[in-house]
Amino acid sequence: MKRNLQKCKFAAALVMLLQLVFLLPLTIQAQGKKITGKVFSASTSEVFPGVNIILKGNTNKGTITDNQGMFSIDAAPGDVLVFSFIGFKTKEVKIGSEATLSIPLEDGGTELSELIVTGSRNTGRTILETPVPVDVISIKDIMADLPQMDLAQMLAFVAPSFNAVRSQGGDLDSHVDPVQLRNMAPNQILVLVNGKRRHTSALLITGTAVGSPSTSVDLMTIPASAIDRVEILRDGAAAQYGSDAVAGVVNIILKKGTDKLTGSFTGGGYANTGGKAGELTKDGKPDGFNYQFDANYGFKIGDKGYFNLSGQITQKRPTLRPFVNDWGFFDNTYLNNLRTDKNGNPVITNPELVAAQASGNTAALASLTTEPGLMAARGLTKADFAVYAGMPAITLGSTFYNAGYQLNPTTTLYSFGGASYKYLKGFSCYYRRAAQTDRFNYLLYPNGFRPQMTSNTSDLSNTTGIKSKLGEFNVDFSNTFGRNRMRIGMVNTMNASLGSNSPVNMNLGTHQFTQNSTNLDFSRYFKDVLHGLNIAFGAEMRIENYKIMKGQEEAYTYGDAGVLTVGKDGLLVGPDGKPLEDASSTPIVDANGNPISVNAGQQVTVKSLSSNCQCFAGFGPKNERDEYRTTMAAYVDAELEVTKSLLIAGAFRVENYSDFGGVTIGKLAARYSIAKTLSLRASIASGFRAPSLQELNYTHTATAFVPDANGIPQPLDVTTYPTNSTAARVLGIQGLKQEKSRTYGLGLTYQPAHGFEVTLDAYQIDVDNRIFRTSYFNASEVGNNYDEVIGGGEAQFFVNGADVRSKGIEAVGNYTLTLNRGKSFIFSLAAIFSKNTILNRKVLDLNVSNLTEDQIVAKYLDRATIGQFETGTPRQKLIGSVTYRVNKFHAMVRGTYFGTVTSRSTSSDAEGNFYDQKFSAQSIFDASVGYDLTKNLKFSIGGSNVFNKYPDILRSENQGFYLYDNNQQGSNGSYYYGRVSFNF
Repeated sequence: MKRNLQKCKFAAALVMLLQLVFLLPLTIQAQGKKITGKVFSASTSEVFPGVNIILKGNTNKGTITDNQGMFSIDAAPGDVLVFSFIGFKTKEVKIGSEATLSIPLEDGGTELSELIVTGSRNTGRTILETPVPVDVISIKDIMADLPQMDLAQMLAFVAPSFNAVRSQGGDLDSHVDPVQLRNMAPNQILVLVNGKRRHTSALLITGTAVGSPSTSVDLMTIPASAIDRVEILRDGAAAQYGSDAVAGVVNIILKKGTDKLTGSFTGGGYANTGGKAGELTKDGKPDGFNYQFDANYGFKIGDKGYFNLSGQITQKRPTLRPFVNDWGFFDNTYLNNLRTDKNGNPVITNPELVAAQASGNTAALASLTTEPGLMAARGLTKADFAVYAGMPAITLGSTFYNAGYQLNPTTTLYSFGGASYKYLKGFSCYYRRAAQTDRFNYLLYPNGFRPQMTSNTSDLSNTTGIKSKLGEFNVDFSNTFGRNRMRIGMVNTMNASLGSNSPVNMNLGTHQFTQNSTNLDFSRYFKDVLHGLNIAFGAEMRIENYKIMKGQEEAYTYGDAGVLTVGKDGLLVGPDGKPLEDASSTPIVDANGNPISVNAGQQVTVKSLSSNCQCFAGFGPKNERDEYRTTMAAYVDAELEVTKSLLIAGAFRVENYSDFGGVTIGKLAARYSIAKTLSLRASIASGFRAPSLQELNYTHTATAFVPDANGIPQPLDVTTYPTNSTAARVLGIQGLKQEKSRTYGLGLTYQPAHGFEVTLDAYQIDVDNRIFRTSYFNASEVGNNYDEVIGGGEAQFFVNGADVRSKGIEAVGNYTLTLNRGKSFIFSLAAIFSKNTILNRKVLDLNVSNLTEDQIVAKYLDRATIGQFETGTPRQKLIGSVTYRVNKFHAMVRGTYFGTVTSRSTSSDAEGNFYDQKFSAQSIFDASVGYDLTKNLKFSIGGSNVFNKYPDILRSENQGFYLYDNNQQGSNGSYYYGRVSFNF
């Protein structure tokens, strides 16, 4: 710990020293002048607020137009200003001797024509000019017309290569929506904010759509109202941006505008018609009501700065999608009052039967000893015992700011960041039935209970930096801090081993992830080298810390409710002289059927009651962690325009981890313009991803449910052990290695007509040593006295389970048709066709005595996990939309096609046929209509999945927690909303 504190102090000292060094050139003044002007439409003369203006070749100089379309920037007579605005052609203007400019922009561009900053450190590139594919999604322009309210879900329904599967249960999996790109794992995508690395959530998501444990950035912590646009780089970029950028980069660009108040209020809900599962579902009333208020306003700081502030308040009610099963809620011992406590005294579980016996009601006696009869007497139905899946309840408050101030023509101070708080209460647990005697307490829950998980998450982030000039080089020096802290809880639960003294609401523990990055970047544009050369280089120092802090003692301990301390020597019998009974009401006897002999003071476990908090055990002292990592990196990045038609780009990066050593990677990309409207592009890159601190150190005991011979899920306590544990070493599990990747890309950009742009890209990503989680190993299978290490539960581990490949083709097309009298159409079609493959299982030689080699292979990387990676998510996804505008009216229709999904099972019938299932392709439609009540007020209504489509129901053998597959559109059904947007 002392050494880690010294590292932090060293980093802080380094930051202060570099700040002093780079404040020295602040007095250097460029020989320039103040240029002012106005930007307007060439066809209508309408002024444009929010136009991006940059100084070509200088990443530090730029501004945007105000509400009147006016701008001001310092520039020299020989400089070139680049103007870009979504829906209009990019324009370059040389300053010359003029101090006041009038800039008309011509119609004909689409969102593809806006200048981008992701994937290239040379400013002034559009999507059609980059050597790698980049999507630009203008959040500020589309959020008013989308049913989705948070950023991850917005992107999932407009960018086909982007995905964010929202879990409807499964322990903590619903507490963060994991983001994905190109059907790769969430931890293989890097998220940036204004070009700076964003910290991930503290949560390790153990069940993802591609079968891998993973961390993910929680995009819900960033209010959509703060975002100008999102740039999605679909290419391996680890050499440019560092670890995690294996599948690509998502760069969130924040708003900078001032003197303009924008915001909206949204309300909506789900129809909840019950789906198509018949008697297995319960007809419901509309639910999942969502309410969200967001606002954004920018303040001017003198005439050289801005402070843009955003806020959001969200309230989401849960959706309930019950699975009404018939698994036997009360057993014979419950119905007939045959249970005893640890002392042998009878426990009355059916007082209605006692009352009927006392009154001599023979009809009631016959009925009350049956499950339907007792349920009827208590006013219960099967739906009261149903397993609940559904969207969690969420209360969220978040705020974000983006600020900058120009000290002089070459130097700008900037800062951005935010804070959020999220409370979530989700469905993640099976109903605990009274028939499950080891997990039941009559006094607390006479009919059983349904535990629910909660989390209280606070998220903080801040970036502060300075951009300036050092000679002819642009310099960017910054420090970025981020922390995500999640306090995990459980309500409506108990620790059965504590008996009726158990608390019913528990604090399970707290996870925290902290990341601090210091970056120093240089760049320079050489306009006289061939047709232009941009050189960038820099360094980064990053410190990470991951903590698991224990919860309350009752959440992780084993109590004495089922343990008897013998008072005197004799036989283990009750007051009636009969042998004491265990939790299943079976007499505790010796081999001859006689009561066993015990001694005074001896402790005997009579009732094997389940320990820990039910559903999800608390984190105890053995789970606590406080681990640090330091990363140092340096890179060189260059782009050379060899001719007007040929662009070549390359990057080289060296990175060193305090716990993994060093790595060297590179990237090469090129773009060749065959004609003015047609270009080819290609790239090849190597990459890496070091295991996260969460993957390296996560350890926990949870309750899994495995179907028995009758298909009824039975509880099984499973502990995930880290690879540096005794349980791992004894079994032969090795420490995690870093993943290494190779990415290949080939594509084209084409502009066949005015306002019509198409991009087509093919890719292949090979990843060695991909991290997966094994299946369960128990002591009887392993042998070698393994029970002394793991006890009576089961063990599983994170391992470098396989070499994998992901490949596919992506297509994006946009066409803008402008008609007379204010009419316009925007047509968009985007698609991805992908395939994931396990190339090579990497099974270790484990120390297992009682399993065959084939059984070891099946457990090390089981077929369900392989299936989830290869076929568990749609291999095809298509999104087509049409937007129509006429004067004050606008409408949007969007269709989303999800390809087939196939799940593979580890269970089979008597003939060895696995319970695999193929789910049919699904198509859903979203729609919205809106009307501008005034120039400042807009109203819209619409819906998602408006035709109320549900996915295929699971086959009966696989029905457990869910009734439907969750990896297409989910099982919430249709959602309808109304929204009022304002702009002052």
